[in-house]
Amino acid sequence: MKTLHICSLVGTAALSLGFAAPAFAYPGQALSRGANVTMAQARKKALRAYPGRITSGELERERGGSGLRFSFDVSGRSGLREIGIDAKTGRLLENSKEGPNAD
Repeated sequence: MKTLHICSLVGTAALSLGFAAPAFAYPGQALSRGANVTMAQARKKALRAYPGRITSGELERERGGSGLRFSFDVSGRSGLREIGIDAKTGRLLENSKEGPNAD
């Protein structure tokens, strides 16, 4: 009986922790109502612009394009680059070096 009670408590705790998780899957997701491009589509476009591994991604308001963009840090052969994709049009807005050796 004690085992059943302990399992019940563990299950309840696990459910409680699951509901405490953040409501958003990526930074800026609350802005996605204004986007015509999804995060998945923007990731594909970013990797076409600079093949590599995306180390971070967010949706943000920033000058240029429509003012709403997906920004990704992509690690590839030439180092780290910031890739910006317009969240309304899907257009490539930025493909620049990141880090201490950026031009």
